[in-house]
Amino acid sequence: MAILARYALHLAGAWRRIYVVCAAVALYLNVFVGIVQVFQKVPALAAMAPKQTEPPFVVTQLVVLVLFIVLTIGAAKRVPRRVRPHGMIGSCAHRGPADAVTRLY
Repeated sequence: MAILARYALHLAGAWRRIYVVCAAVALYLNVFVGIVQVFQKVPALAAMAPKQTEPPFVVTQLVVLVLFIVLTIGAAKRVPRRVRPHGMIGSCAHRGPADAVTRLY
């Protein structure tokens, strides 16, 4: 979905929020796997939750899940609905795109 929203639909309309949510879900899944690996590899954490069903592991995963839900909702609400055209960036808004490139050099 994120690839479709980004490259095929160019983040138009509601696809911008869909992209933000998909990116946050992908990041959450990576963090989830990271937490699992930390609880497997770090001896102190492995001793606290050897089967990864014990309260320390479950609480950690729930805290991270709630954090990601809150941050994802906040990011989805704050994402702008429209984007400026490519030539309308910064102080070069009154000039053409060629002038903006030459001013960089």
